[in-house]
Amino acid sequence: MKKYLLTCCLLLCAALAQIAAAQDFAFSQFYEMPLLRNPALAGVFDGDVRVSGVFRNQWQSVTVPFQTSAASVEMKFPTRQKDDWITAALQVTYDVAGDIQMKRTQLLPVINYHKFIGGAYDSYLSVAFMGGRVNSQFDPTKLRLDEQFVDGSFNPNNPIQQVFSRTGMAYWDLSTGITYNSGFGANGRYYIGAGLFHVNQPKIGFYTANDGVVLNRKWAFNAGLSAPTSDNNNIVLFADYFKQGSYNQMLGGVLYGVDIETHYDDDYKLAVYLGGMYRWNDAFIPVMKLDVYKLGIGLSYDMNVSKLKTASQFRGGFELTLNYKTKLTNRSADADKVRCTGLRF
Repeated sequence: MKKYLLTCCLLLCAALAQIAAAQDFAFSQFYEMPLLRNPALAGVFDGDVRVSGVFRNQWQSVTVPFQTSAASVEMKFPTRQKDDWITAALQVTYDVAGDIQMKRTQLLPVINYHKFIGGAYDSYLSVAFMGGRVNSQFDPTKLRLDEQFVDGSFNPNNPIQQVFSRTGMAYWDLSTGITYNSGFGANGRYYIGAGLFHVNQPKIGFYTANDGVVLNRKWAFNAGLSAPTSDNNNIVLFADYFKQGSYNQMLGGVLYGVDIETHYDDDYKLAVYLGGMYRWNDAFIPVMKLDVYKLGIGLSYDMNVSKLKTASQFRGGFELTLNYKTKLTNRSADADKVRCTGLRF
């Protein structure tokens, strides 16, 4: 009976792990990882090159912390078609979760074509594809099994009967997206977009019995807007909606920016942003960001308001972001059109 219960528990844990793996993680400062929002947001920023990074530490107050880190690089290139541009990008993510150290590494190249639509605000329509290799594994030595408990004491050196023939797997993942961005008023910019992640629905089961477990397709709908409120102040809004299987997520928020020190070139300024994000039925997230010339530093903390708030005591986790944007000096004046397609942020 004891072994039967153990087997049931292992199967339940495996099922829960597969369900968790079938959903994507999310960042609180989601706007700093645009390729994970929509591949077609690659290159939608003011500049020629952008390098971004993020580190997230979550649920340390409840259990073994879930840690996620990611980095991306984007670079714009001209095409033979006047005013059209291509962005080449690379998205890398790494996360580790739980007692058994479930790890996942993603290496995802992106290509995004920006088609110039015209108009008074230099409107662009962008279509992108993202695809690459994903590796996942867990550490079976971190498991605590029935045979390892003797007289109520745990000994990891006790022999076990369970055999784990496969502790890792790899699969290919493909995503796509489209965005439209334009302007309004005096220096206002906005974008709207839609994306579809995991188009090929890769299988993510570790064992043959789990062959039916797939990474569900995820629909994404995105919006962003920035507008000046004065010569030295501006407001920035972001919103995302995701649907993956039966799972839905809405998140959005606002940041208010103040230029502390400005120069004739927007690349060289000091600015501070304060605001907050809200992940529906999950967390309220105070955010602070500091722009130091071409470098941006962001810090946020999740205040948990979900059903776990009693156990977590409203503590979710902190997140740190870094980004660097620049303009290349060897680009022609025509580059200014696509350079300014992003939000003032």
